[in-house]
Amino acid sequence: MVEVNLWSGLRKFTDGAEVVEVEGRTVGQLLDGLVAIHPGLAPVIESGISVAVDGEVITGGRNTPVEPDSEVFLMQQIKGG
Repeated sequence: MVEVNLWSGLRKFTDGAEVVEVEGRTVGQLLDGLVAIHPGLAPVIESGISVAVDGEVITGGRNTPVEPDSEVFLMQQIKGG
């Protein structure tokens, strides 16, 4: 299981949980697992989020590997123009 840390705005979809444990070996599997456990997260995740694994914002997509002891954070996607 991997602990996924959520920003405060997402906690309303997780009954107030700041950290959710999810099974997965890739970023995509973690995101799919989060939606399976907390379906209210689906629209937020689908609209675009940033994921940081062990201090690095992931740019490699859903297939980026994640270890069970990885530190994972979901963050609001920064949009610029």
